[in-house]
Amino acid sequence: MKLVLFSVMMASILSVSGRCVAFASTSSFTRSGSFAIRSYSRGTLTMKLQTAIVGLPNVGKSTLFNALTESQGAEAANYPFCTIESNVGIVTVPDAKLAKLSELNKSEKTVPAVLEFVDVAGLIKGASKGEGLGNKFLASIRQADAVVHVVRCFEDDDVIHVDGSVNAIRDAELINLELAFADLAQVETRLQRVKKDKKADPAEARALEKVMAVLEAEKPARFAELDEEEEKAIKSLGLLSRKKMIYAANVADSELATGNEMVEKLKVLAASEGAKVVVVSAQVEAELIELSDEDRAEFLGSLGVTMENSGLRALVREAYDLLQLQTYYTSGPQESRAWTIQKGWTAPKAAGVIHNDFERGFIRAETISYDHLMECGSETVAKSKGLMRSEGKDYVVQEGDVILFRFNV
Repeated sequence: MKLVLFSVMMASILSVSGRCVAFASTSSFTRSGSFAIRSYSRGTLTMKLQTAIVGLPNVGKSTLFNALTESQGAEAANYPFCTIESNVGIVTVPDAKLAKLSELNKSEKTVPAVLEFVDVAGLIKGASKGEGLGNKFLASIRQADAVVHVVRCFEDDDVIHVDGSVNAIRDAELINLELAFADLAQVETRLQRVKKDKKADPAEARALEKVMAVLEAEKPARFAELDEEEEKAIKSLGLLSRKKMIYAANVADSELATGNEMVEKLKVLAASEGAKVVVVSAQVEAELIELSDEDRAEFLGSLGVTMENSGLRALVREAYDLLQLQTYYTSGPQESRAWTIQKGWTAPKAAGVIHNDFERGFIRAETISYDHLMECGSETVAKSKGLMRSEGKDYVVQEGDVILFRFNV
């Protein structure tokens, strides 16, 4: 059997048709001492994370999507249903640590973690029954891990409102109600089938009954308290109102730093639902696309906002936190990369995000914290001080770990 001492720093990622495929060249020695190279080309990343952007027509969803993805891929016009097909874009997660690791190791490439955002066409009252092409667009949301609910929190007579007036709470509750109605119809249908099926999973029946009780009380499905078995049993349903939610309060540029009365009311609603609120100005973010980093900082400064706390950066961070994600790093001369995993994952499972073989043949993870590495200035110094640890299969990866995996093939 070959013992492969693999440096994750040699891993490279090739993006094919929107999917990331790992190609890792591994150096190994046979028993006779000969040198061999083995290439892996079938290991796909398991942490493809998707966030749906929803809201009423003309609240700034497509403008925000274009700004997030720094593109003009979604049509943003002043009339309802200007977005007919869902648009998908990739957004990098802001990460100052990764840039410093790349600088420290003089890496040729720097690869940040990413989130996938889907711009869903505007929903209206009756969307759960198919109004405004609702069924088609609700299906798009079911595939997402989380929801960004854009709510208009600004007055502008030149921007049409589908209901004729601006009312942030009414608008937010309308969308939430449509999501809940769609879930209730789905849960009712599924529960009827489960009750007739003698071989059905009892955990699914219990979960559906708990969710139905919550929905009938006019609360989102995420209020239902399910155990791990029950949660797994209904995961395939993709319940809309069970997904974690961030409200993006879209304000005028003059209120980006301070918010307004509508934002404060939205925060109260969000707190009652266990959701979060991020204040953004879709129009400001759209203007920032054309500016250099220096000019962006100056422009935001004139509005009383810093780059780090600007709407989009805050939105991406909140989405990352909401999904209970964390980052570990691999870094070397060829490449520095941020890898996304769930909090609480052990080292073998974290290695599997790079390639399935890494998890199956895991031996150990040579680990150092980002802070210790930066304090020491090099891996060599860190090792001499005993700060480089050899962790086994039970090690729970921590935020900011810099790791080199060793494994068998």
